Amino acid sequence: MNTTTITATTAASTTTTLSIGRASYFGSRSPYDWLFALLLVGGAAFVWQRYGAAMDGYERGILIAALPSLIALGWFWGPLRTLSLGVGAATLAAIGLYLRHTDGFGADLAAADQVFWLKYLLSSQSAILWMGVLVLMSTIAYWIGLLAGGETAQRVGSWLAWGAVFMALVGTFVRWFESHQIGPDIGHIPVSNLYEVFVLFIWLTTLIYLYYERHYATRALGGFVMLIVSAAVGFLTWYTLARGAHEIQPLVPALQSWWMKIHVPANFVGYGTFALAAMVALAYLVKTAPPRSLWIGLIGVPGGVMLVLAGFWAFGDVTPQVAQALVKTMRMLGGCLALFAFTILARGVIGARTPAPEVLDDVMYRAIALGFAFFTIATILGAFWAAEAWGGYWSWDPKETWALIVWLNYAAWLHMRLMKGLRGRVAAWWALIGLVVTTFAFLGVNMFLTGLHSYGEL
Repeated sequence: MNTTTITATTAASTTTTLSIGRASYFGSRSPYDWLFALLLVGGAAFVWQRYGAAMDGYERGILIAALPSLIALGWFWGPLRTLSLGVGAATLAAIGLYLRHTDGFGADLAAADQVFWLKYLLSSQSAILWMGVLVLMSTIAYWIGLLAGGETAQRVGSWLAWGAVFMALVGTFVRWFESHQIGPDIGHIPVSNLYEVFVLFIWLTTLIYLYYERHYATRALGGFVMLIVSAAVGFLTWYTLARGAHEIQPLVPALQSWWMKIHVPANFVGYGTFALAAMVALAYLVKTAPPRSLWIGLIGVPGGVMLVLAGFWAFGDVTPQVAQALVKTMRMLGGCLALFAFTILARGVIGARTPAPEVLDDVMYRAIALGFAFFTIATILGAFWAAEAWGGYWSWDPKETWALIVWLNYAAWLHMRLMKGLRGRVAAWWALIGLVVTTFAFLGVNMFLTGLHSYGEL
């Protein structure tokens, strides 16, 4: 017990002991905490007994490290316990349905179109489709609550966001299983192409936001944050329909690396938190900035950039690839302009119902600090991956160069905050511009430049 003990001795030699303080970390665990831990230990033991012989040293290390990590995360934030158990149960149910229908290699993936629960809920594509629907519904509910002042609508938005995370994780794990049923050496962790990492971005960003939502006891930021998640859903939908990106394909040799499997998730914690911080920054500016500044910064500047791009597209001597990239960029800018105009026009209502500027500033800082830590780790891991794949830790490839620019941008932001006390609207404008830089590093490089890095064709 983590207590302070006070002993008093009376004249009759009677000793009284008082314990002041709180229970120890383990002593304060609830029965549900221990049940959660027990189930994880049992699951890990089963996996080790069933598949241990097929694992290499890296895989065994991941399994061993994941066990205490998941237990600690579940104990740290209670909702993760229920989420983890629910995702595990749904994934096992999907796998069980698949294994009832086998072919010459393993599970017959045609069952995804024949078995009711797989077709409409638990196959990877069905689950990811539900993820997208729930994200959009959550965004709408959050905005209804924000504009109309209804706590019920925002609560529904939060539930729908949790549902989206649940379905995204089920879809991810089932897709992992499906990839191993296609053929030898096809199976891979589903963080390996642009389609898969967008699913990763969606659930990671949503989950991190939900943590901040509970931590700060406010749902008023859900509409802003879920907008960027909805934009990712829109891209994912287009990418699926236009490119058939949902089809599971064998990995190119450079992606068949263990470094990739830890580099990409760490990277996307950074991308997700930077995006979250930018949307909180937008809420901060709508709440505190003068209307003139908003119209100039959010409408005038992006509109000017859009006109310049339109000039290059119409009159510049550009390649077909660049022309297509310019069109896609202008479409994204058009969507941003519509969003910005709406938020400016509704700034009175939004400003009255969003948290205090101090809270918004703190959320922005915490998100960037978390993202920067993970992005730093991801950059180091990426260097090791590059050394394995191409024989050098750094080659000034466009993707590497822009990753460095992103890192330097947020390093400077944190330095100015911690050393110079950067706060307020300047910090918010900087965080919003940071999202532009990050988006170009993630998507723009693939659209406008060529190099060794690519998650997929755009």
